[in-house]
Amino acid sequence: MDWEQWLRQSVKRPSDHEDGKRERTEEQIRAALRAHEPLRDRDYVVYAKGSYANNTNVRLDYDVDVAVEYKGYFYYDLEFDLKDQPKSAVDIVDSTDSYTRNEFKRDIQDALVEAFGESAVNPGRIALRVREKKTTLPADIVPCWEYRRYDRIENGVPVYHQGTRVYPSSGDHINNYPAQQLENGTNKNNRTKRRYKRMVRALKRLQTRLIESGTLTDELPSYLIECLVYNVPDGDFGHPTYKADMRAVLAFIFNGTLPSGDWNDWEEVNGLKYLFRGNPSWTHEQVHDLADAAWDEIGFE
Repeated sequence: MDWEQWLRQSVKRPSDHEDGKRERTEEQIRAALRAHEPLRDRDYVVYAKGSYANNTNVRLDYDVDVAVEYKGYFYYDLEFDLKDQPKSAVDIVDSTDSYTRNEFKRDIQDALVEAFGESAVNPGRIALRVREKKTTLPADIVPCWEYRRYDRIENGVPVYHQGTRVYPSSGDHINNYPAQQLENGTNKNNRTKRRYKRMVRALKRLQTRLIESGTLTDELPSYLIECLVYNVPDGDFGHPTYKADMRAVLAFIFNGTLPSGDWNDWEEVNGLKYLFRGNPSWTHEQVHDLADAAWDEIGFE
């Protein structure tokens, strides 16, 4: 097995043809929402998120994540210096917008059913999945709302990080920061001379290889792979070969997820959330197993 050649193929971004399919899918979703009467006067924005937006998707990773973010009001938390302060401390007033979360979700689902047919739209815990052949690519449509995390006040001005909040059908909520993820990932990619995103794509494809061979049974989320490689120090990238880069990436992840490792301090790409804190849907043990299996698969000593 020529692993250097395999990695050089694996790090490649999708073709322009595949990018075109993604763009057509996004436009099909936008058109479906625009055509639905109850949504025409609503304040919302539609944009790609996830691996396609961050240019870390691979050819086998076809799902397009499309956020539909309502902007008529926002949710918020007061954290750090502002924790336990009243909302008046940051000049927040109650919204008079009566458009509920359930109504927004319902209208999005109705719009998709109207455009693609009921059998093509499958509601999930977080997203509405529109299956392949009804759109150019299968798409996960995520209803969400503007979210602000207020951290402190500087020179009399509240400082906050703007993100999005999703409400799963289970009734809890999840805060995400797609803009910060895009910015931080792009900056790291530039600092590492494009090696960061190349190693993300390669590790995603390596995990697929291990799952298909039966070596691993737990497929870790695409976003988690991005975060793992993001935590690898910039100096571990840029070796003369891609194989040497992958060796450094896997060694860092393997050692860091040992019981004595510093995994509990690793951050998500957005830089605003810890990767393994707050009951995520993955564990450091699963990540350790991935690094261990990938190391053996390539045959590193």
